This record gives sequence, structure tokens and C-alpha cells, in this order.
Amino acid sequence: MAEERRRHKRLDLNVSVEIERLDDDGITTLKYANVNVADISKSGMGFTSKEKLEVGSFYDVRLQIWTKEIINAVIEIVRRDGSDPYRYGCTFIGMTETDALKIEIYQIFNEF
Repeated sequence: MAEERRRHKRLDLNVSVEIERLDDDGITTLKYANVNVADISKSGMGFTSKEKLEVGSFYDVRLQIWTKEIINAVIEIVRRDGSDPYRYGCTFIGMTETDALKIEIYQIFNEF
């Protein structure tokens, strides 16, 4: 059996969002991709998209969570599997502690 490498438990989240590509200077490039978020944790999220995104690329994301609040974050694509739709894994590299805490609190309440 494979060893679990995730630091935080994933929570199901079924929302569609638009992500915006960041270039090397951290400036948005107006290149958007529509993605369907499947799960989220305090450290990252999984999603699918018909777009082929580069592993190692960075995106701005505005994500509506269960409480209908919007979380703003910067993600880095760390994994891509399959095709049409592609399945991605990403880590949050830019998120406020307040937004990370919202995810963590929701996780705690769902464990009971």
C-alpha cells in the first residue's frame, strides 16, 4: 500500500473557477483557464481542466468555499495526470493565514 504523503486531509469541494496565469515577474498574463475543483486542503487542491497547464506554472485563483466566502490564493501546479480532462494537483504558495484557517476550521467541524 502506498504511503500517504499529504500533510493535510482533503475535503470535497465541487466548484468551477477561473484561474489566471502569472508570469516570471508575478504579473498576470491575462491567460485564463476554467477548472473544476474536486478537493481542497489547507496546503493545496485538486482539479480537472480541458486545458493543458504546465507543471511548475503559477496561477491566481479566487475560490468560493463552503461558507460562500472567497479565498484568494496563488497556486503552483505540481502534478498533471491523464488527458481530456487533465487531472491536476497544486499547492497553495500564496494564501493568507486567515484563509488557510477557514479551510482548517471547516475540516475540524467535518471530522465530527
